Amino acid sequence: MPRGFLKFFPCLVLCLLAVASTSALQTPAAGAPKKRDINLDDLARFQRVGSPVVSPDGEWVAYTVSQIDAKEDKGQSHLWMVKWDGSVRLQLTNGKEGASSPRFSPDGRYISFLSSRPGPAKGSQVWVLDRRGGEAEQFTAITDQNLEDYSWSPDSKKLLLTLTPKSEPDAEEGKPPAPAKPIVIDRYHFKQDVQGYLRDDAWASLYLYDIAAKKAEKLTTSKNVDEEDAEWSPDGQWIAFVSNHEPDPDRSTNTDVFLVPPKAGSEPRKLTPWTGPDRGHLAWSPDSKSIAYVQGVEIKLLEYDQVRPAVVTLDGKVSYPASKLDRSVRSPIYTADGHLSYLVNDDRNQYPAEVDLSGPGDKRLLNQQGAVTSWDEGGGHIAVSYTNDSDPAEIYALENGSLRKLTNYNDSLMAELNRVPTEDLEFKSKDGTDVHGLLTRPTGFKAGTPVPMILFIHGGPNGQDEHAFDFMRQWVATKGYAELNVNYRGSSGRGQAYSQAIAADWGHLEVQDLLAGVDKAVAIGVADPDKLAVTGWSYGGILTDYTVASTDRFKAAISGAGVAAPMSFYGVDQYVLQYDNELGPPWKNLPLYLKMSYPFLEVDKRIHTPMMFMGGTSDMNVPLLGGEQMYEALKSLGRPTELVVYPGQFHGFTRPSYIKDRYERWLAWWDKYLKPAPAATPAAAPTSPAEPKKP
Repeated sequence: MPRGFLKFFPCLVLCLLAVASTSALQTPAAGAPKKRDINLDDLARFQRVGSPVVSPDGEWVAYTVSQIDAKEDKGQSHLWMVKWDGSVRLQLTNGKEGASSPRFSPDGRYISFLSSRPGPAKGSQVWVLDRRGGEAEQFTAITDQNLEDYSWSPDSKKLLLTLTPKSEPDAEEGKPPAPAKPIVIDRYHFKQDVQGYLRDDAWASLYLYDIAAKKAEKLTTSKNVDEEDAEWSPDGQWIAFVSNHEPDPDRSTNTDVFLVPPKAGSEPRKLTPWTGPDRGHLAWSPDSKSIAYVQGVEIKLLEYDQVRPAVVTLDGKVSYPASKLDRSVRSPIYTADGHLSYLVNDDRNQYPAEVDLSGPGDKRLLNQQGAVTSWDEGGGHIAVSYTNDSDPAEIYALENGSLRKLTNYNDSLMAELNRVPTEDLEFKSKDGTDVHGLLTRPTGFKAGTPVPMILFIHGGPNGQDEHAFDFMRQWVATKGYAELNVNYRGSSGRGQAYSQAIAADWGHLEVQDLLAGVDKAVAIGVADPDKLAVTGWSYGGILTDYTVASTDRFKAAISGAGVAAPMSFYGVDQYVLQYDNELGPPWKNLPLYLKMSYPFLEVDKRIHTPMMFMGGTSDMNVPLLGGEQMYEALKSLGRPTELVVYPGQFHGFTRPSYIKDRYERWLAWWDKYLKPAPAATPAAAPTSPAEPKKP
């Protein structure tokens, strides 16, 4: 299940927080300022540098910089630009509304972005800055729908817009909003985190916006389908996009690549024949004759999907570059000379690799440890967002297999901090399977002195803990804890078979792998076996429940956004497609649902660990119900437990004060059970009356 936490989050604040792990630093030179430990106040000081967008001539890179506004209790994002040689850096936007999705017009005249700043039309609109000077101007005036995304036509005369229907019309000026209307639903997949309940018309559609006429017209004749990831061909003759045209798209993962001419009312033509997911981001070849994308697996494995590189020509011929690459890939880009590359998710790292267009191989383009999280190409230049154990993501130029740093928004903060290293940890699971993870020792760790340890479980499960800057690891280290991260079976980065090993068998092999990692940390003298805690969010919260139901070795546990009785979530969360195709509906496979519900159904026999449960009231990914059930069960049994509810929060929290509060409550719970305060020693009774004090 993509029930992840601190992993690839789209939301701003969680990305700010999902920022930390490290590599060892050299001893500071004599006279250098004394470094300090990281603390929770630093959450508001971190700046998240967004994905790079390279100008058509390759001379500039645009991006966003996001930071917490503690006074407003929200994140704020602004648009910046840096010259390719690093000599000039400019802030382009300001204000409370923020900016996102920067783009250069192909003619080089404009820089555009999305913003909901005040203007002639309300809501998120495309705004443009003329590079010759002047204030930003609102370019679009879309009032009847929500503007989700956009792109420029190659001749800079049109915009391609992705629009979705508004759930309610905007209130008239000076009038209070009307009461919300009842939501009438007739869809199989009827709810989604953040979006909420999905109306029957809640589909994303493509529109052509004529800049001169200021008019938007629907691109295709399609109805009741999502149209996404649209890209213009370099010659401007075609638009490719991804859509699912099955009779009921909600019941299928069969997305395909479609092609239309850039003319309103066009009939789309399907290019890809695979009956599973074919999707983007799409990348056109420079000659406009083929499109690179990624191809997924069959529907019963949809949550363990390791996508592979694929290319389709305009006449529908599909080929598979790098056919021997058993790793998941994403974000294809073509260079001007026709070479195709992808970002590769590989065993605790993520790097760019050029793929063999007509052969089985691939060539790694960056050999250093770390994670390239996004990239872009323009004018023969490639810019990447890169992070490693010791530094948050910044923008770099990728040149001849090495990185040249273009931004340094967090350098001054990093210079203050006394960071600790994160190391690779490899071990055998109970059945002999090789499992890999990461181990972060606490500040001042001394060999031969085991310390309390937190097993922090990543979500997904189809994700990985990797060599990227992670605030949690650094902060936990300052509190005297080691942190263990295990890429258990079900995780990405180790091949398709490793990822799908847990299909229809939750809480079994993952727990074996997690406990084997704990055994390894104990065996090498890092973890104190009597001072262990386990914590996770999303699928990590689910595995926390499974883990404490399998062993009593943990002194404390915190399950965030988890569930211990999968049948109770059928029709309650957003994963009905997974239930029906991986597990089968409950009335057809009740024994499996009961088997996987052992943490809840056998809670009285299995769980004796003090447990805290957390969640947001607006979470439709893994609703709060899961934590409430387990909390009530343990409370009914009179066992130590606590429930923390965060009002109005989705699966990924966005309110900074709540995120900080969650850190504080995690630490207090761990300290309570792993570092109990020593009992006060009663004062000895006096043996004789005290002498009066002398004047």
